[in-house]
Amino acid sequence: MVDTPEDPDAPEDPEHHDASEDPDAPGEPDDLGDPEPAATGRHGGSGMSAAEIIARARAADPAAASRPSRSARRAAEQAEALAERVEAATDEPSMTRHLAVVASPVPLIEDLPVAVRTSRAGRNLPAAIGVGAGLGALVLASVFLYRPSFAVILVIAAAIGVYEMVQAISTVEARPPLVPLVVGGVAMDAAAWFRGPDGLVGALLLTVLGVVVWRLADGAAGYLPDVASGVFIALYVPFLAGFAALMVHPDDGAARIVMFILAVVCSDTGGYAAGVLFGKHPMAPTVSPKKSWEGFAGSLVGSSISGSLLMVFCFHHEWWKGVIFGLAIAVTATLGDLGESMIKRDLGLKDMGKLLPGHGGIMDRLDSLLPCAPVAYLLLAAFVPH
Repeated sequence: MVDTPEDPDAPEDPEHHDASEDPDAPGEPDDLGDPEPAATGRHGGSGMSAAEIIARARAADPAAASRPSRSARRAAEQAEALAERVEAATDEPSMTRHLAVVASPVPLIEDLPVAVRTSRAGRNLPAAIGVGAGLGALVLASVFLYRPSFAVILVIAAAIGVYEMVQAISTVEARPPLVPLVVGGVAMDAAAWFRGPDGLVGALLLTVLGVVVWRLADGAAGYLPDVASGVFIALYVPFLAGFAALMVHPDDGAARIVMFILAVVCSDTGGYAAGVLFGKHPMAPTVSPKKSWEGFAGSLVGSSISGSLLMVFCFHHEWWKGVIFGLAIAVTATLGDLGESMIKRDLGLKDMGKLLPGHGGIMDRLDSLLPCAPVAYLLLAAFVPH
């Protein structure tokens, strides 16, 4: 029988396909050992763990990982909030945080080492106390030795706060323009010192106009969210800080600033102490899981006591004016803290920055002070006119 030459162009017969030529086909064990069993896991039979798949996805597209979707950020927020509530209840690091790190498709708010011991409120307490004492000493020295230096410190803090807010908001879709916000913020606080309330409002309007015009150069795409976020930053940081410049300008400005800052500090301290010792009923668990109604009661008590004492000894006015002042400051400081927490959770951040050890960024310390500044200015102007 004559062998027919094999046609090289003929299609291969699937029945005569040699399995040894297919590296993916199941076959006999080779001399290196038994073959790995086929993966039947939940990840499409890849045989990889969830952590390996996440790591490969992040390495393939790091830009997408740095800009997580809103649904992914919300899932990470819920996992982080659950871990915080477990840790607050047990005073021990929770395995929930470890599970969240593996299961989350994006980096969590901050993957801090859980082995580091912190207070029940989640702070590095020694660092927080040291930084707070240093900032307090700097403020007191400026208002008592040379009041214009306090205005300079205020301008610098507001400029850093504007930068932190721009960087934080830029992690999502909006891109607020930095230059007009920093320049306008400096102008606002300087105008408040030299020209009073009219100068502050006028500088705010010019800043808003500058943001609108500056953003025109980048085209129409994203114009509205960029301008809206820029106007929000201008109102939230330098405009509210300008009321502190208005308070420090009169002859008794040092006493006004001291009463304003100490009332906020006593509100935060009273809320912290009461929350750690007695906190059992969360005030806003989806926004700030560790803030409790017991802590809020401590804020009211601490701020009202300090307000009454300072009103009597600093201004020689009736004690009840100080109580009203303290209660208003405590409520405003708590709302400001919750508002800042809402912003950070929406952006997927734990802190606005890392400038201040134990605190975070400048904005993490100004979150209570900024909204309280106009309240303190108006109440002191009504109770202690100058």
